[in-house]
Amino acid sequence: MQEQHPWSRYVAIGDSFTEGIGDPEPNSPGGNRGWADRVAEVLGDRKPDFAYANLAIRGRLLDQISNEQLEPAMELKADLITVSAGGNDIIRPGSDPDEVAQRVDALVAQLRRDGATVVLFTGPDIGMTPVLNRMRGKVAIYNENIRAVAQRHDAVVADMWSLRELSDPRMWSRDRLHFSPVGHHTVARMVLDSLNVANELEPFNPEPLPPRRWREARVEDIGWAREHLVPWVLRRVRHQSSGDNVTAKRPGF
Repeated sequence: MQEQHPWSRYVAIGDSFTEGIGDPEPNSPGGNRGWADRVAEVLGDRKPDFAYANLAIRGRLLDQISNEQLEPAMELKADLITVSAGGNDIIRPGSDPDEVAQRVDALVAQLRRDGATVVLFTGPDIGMTPVLNRMRGKVAIYNENIRAVAQRHDAVVADMWSLRELSDPRMWSRDRLHFSPVGHHTVARMVLDSLNVANELEPFNPEPLPPRRWREARVEDIGWAREHLVPWVLRRVRHQSSGDNVTAKRPGF
């Protein structure tokens, strides 16, 4: 018999990472599955009458998550809440990782008010990502702040920075900003491990990647920049978001 866990009501809040972008699944609400759905599936198999809501919306900044998702999450009276917020703030030029973490601290204090288990995420190591790799140091500083926030509020840390499997390009979707299905699967496995929930999700055991010539890699980088990076930058300049007119895929239990 599978060992049960203590949680009955799980709410996920955040941005595209938690919404599941990069892991398309036509039969899932919103058309994407993602790590949070995968975690909920495992938890639901272990607990009768388990309930799951996902309020995350792509493109959301930290203040938008606090203003739009905090109150609905609290109203659902969850006993498990995962929150990944601040990533979109950190990758914006001029952002201060210390200041962003202070706002995360205030959000977590509210989420912990009724005693729910709260899971926080460190950012992944983006050292291998073109352009974004310039922000690697800022992400590392932010991660240390997140660990301090978790310690202060007795929250759980799901540590993506130390998840070395994420350095494999197969973990990422074509836009190099979101995880692929195997990436979401790997993150789900890590989150369950962070919660000390035994699971049968298979670890990533890939075949070695074939070597790539320098010219081939540069051509791919140029194509990626044209197709994904430039539109992302233009949205920032125009104050637009990929989440405009998008609603939560699982707004309630």
